[in-house]
Amino acid sequence: MVGRIAAALAALSLAAAVPAGAQSYPSRPIMMIIPLATGGSTDVLGRIMAKGMSTALGQTVYVENTAGAAGTIGVTRAERAAPDGYTVLWGMWGTNVANGAIYNLDFDLLNDFEPIALVATQPFLIDARKTLPPNNLKELVAWLKQNGDKTTMGNSGVGSPSHVAGVLMQNMVGVKWQMVSYRSAGLATQDLLAGTIDLLLDTPAVSLPHVKSGDLKTYAVTAKTRLAIAPDIPTTDEAGLPGYYFYFWHALWAPKGTPKDIIAKLNAAVQTTLADPEIRQRLTDLAQEIYPPEQRTPEALHAFQKAEVEKWWPIIKAAGIKAE
Repeated sequence: MVGRIAAALAALSLAAAVPAGAQSYPSRPIMMIIPLATGGSTDVLGRIMAKGMSTALGQTVYVENTAGAAGTIGVTRAERAAPDGYTVLWGMWGTNVANGAIYNLDFDLLNDFEPIALVATQPFLIDARKTLPPNNLKELVAWLKQNGDKTTMGNSGVGSPSHVAGVLMQNMVGVKWQMVSYRSAGLATQDLLAGTIDLLLDTPAVSLPHVKSGDLKTYAVTAKTRLAIAPDIPTTDEAGLPGYYFYFWHALWAPKGTPKDIIAKLNAAVQTTLADPEIRQRLTDLAQEIYPPEQRTPEALHAFQKAEVEKWWPIIKAAGIKAE
């Protein structure tokens, strides 16, 4: 009898040591902040992950688009949220690396969030309005050298991946053209389709359907290898701008101070989601390269993000990219 009482007391003590919220987590819907507007690659990918994680967690993970200032408004909202596991941030290279070199943030992108998981990476397509005269990348480079002062290139905001990649392209071509910033890749793509702008570095997730329909031109993929879902599109090496590569990735974070056991549950939900063959196929069809499980741990994301900050901040600052 005494032994049973002691065992019961020990069990009660162990239960008391674990926060009640963590034991039952998640007990209500979880908000996923996407810091860019609807229609862009970040939004499309985030919604796929939110749906998969909803199934894995047994609670709805709903999307809240909080756009503005190249994602800094949404990221700030996430940083200030309660660290209880009911707010997560779906971010990427621009929002969670580049913006730290461009904006005067009152928090640290690397250390003021809890990393959850690195998910996938992707290159750009060099796209153009369908009426732009050049028909291949070599022709485009020659055309830009003659018409750069009259050319417009859209991007997803100051310091966004498409902006930084555009600046690098200018440097390689040796010509400056006008950069036009939008709140998302989706909005920039709409203007490219309308012929309002000339060029856009766009993700296959957003622009490939328009390329296949003939509503947009594309000249190359900014990668070392061709896309499996669009093997007819040449690489920049093949098409006439050798060495011009650009990839950017997406990942998931929580506010700093979110309990480690909740982070572990969220990470497990990501792993389960990315093990689903249907979701993997959807991501692959959007030209995503999914990171292997060992690179999807919280620790791996922190180390990866730190390395990206150390690599890209000096490049961005040297290019003089600043918030407008």
